[in-house]
Amino acid sequence: MNTYKLIVAYDGTDYSGWQIQPTGTAIANILHKTFYTVFQKKVSILGASRTDAGVHALGQVVRAQIDFSISADALQHAWNCKLPSSIVIRSCELVENSFHPHIAVEQKTYWYNFFIDKPLPFVARYGMFFFKPLNIDKLQQALNVFVGTHDFRSFCTEEDQQKDTIRTIDAINLRYIRRLNMYQIEVKGERFLRYMVRRIVGAALETASRKKYSIFDLKATLQAKNPEHSLPTAPAKGLLLRKIKYNK
Repeated sequence: MNTYKLIVAYDGTDYSGWQIQPTGTAIANILHKTFYTVFQKKVSILGASRTDAGVHALGQVVRAQIDFSISADALQHAWNCKLPSSIVIRSCELVENSFHPHIAVEQKTYWYNFFIDKPLPFVARYGMFFFKPLNIDKLQQALNVFVGTHDFRSFCTEEDQQKDTIRTIDAINLRYIRRLNMYQIEVKGERFLRYMVRRIVGAALETASRKKYSIFDLKATLQAKNPEHSLPTAPAKGLLLRKIKYNK
């Protein structure tokens, strides 16, 4: 058995997420299918992050295991040639069979892109158009509420409510990218609950657009540990898995 570590990028717009689906429309389905088309053999694939439908990736880490020998460069080139334009293997390296993409993760970085003016059609599918009046200074304050170790039960799915919902966010940075007339929220942490980043972003944007909803109110929502609140979840199209860093 040979094990390879892949860095995969994809436009998630037309896919049902990373995880294999019976419909065959997931990123992992396409990787399996194209591998078999090229090599007439099966491949075992495991991704580091189960990105949801519509979510994009620039640095998804994937373990691929095969039962024949081929150089990493040849594997990457042949596989890429059959993948659709929306998926590309950015790098490929032969690693020890003990490599597991879920183990020894030090930090994951997500980007969330949004526009406050109607975006150009070339970038519209990669960010949320937030049309409400927005206080940028208040947005930064709202995002800062989530930095550190908290119980994020108020910002998880019903599925995750049965789990340990304590997570640590190392940093949240907000920047403006002038050439795209786009804002980008960068969120860093070791582990995240499903929809957690999107729910945090949605809550922060809503807080920053409501004069009567204060930072104190947002803190109270976090501390309530109750996901039944009116703050929205930001749409999937703005979220991108930027990179995953591993402990050496």
